[in-house]
Amino acid sequence: MNKKKAKVVFKHNSFDVIEEGDHVLCAISGKEINLKDLNYWNVDLQEAYYSAIEANERYKNLKK
Repeated sequence: MNKKKAKVVFKHNSFDVIEEGDHVLCAISGKEINLKDLNYWNVDLQEAYYSAIEANERYKNLKK
């Protein structure tokens, strides 16, 4: 199976796939996130996060 990074636009309760692919990369860890498993992102920064841990890490860094 060929893996291809998707290009997405994050919205508040969903995301639009702009360029087909099967995954995106976590902005913090660099881990691949399958689109079907994508649950955490930041609309303003247009970033995806692997889990709540990475999302919380970004949030804490922005508060500094």
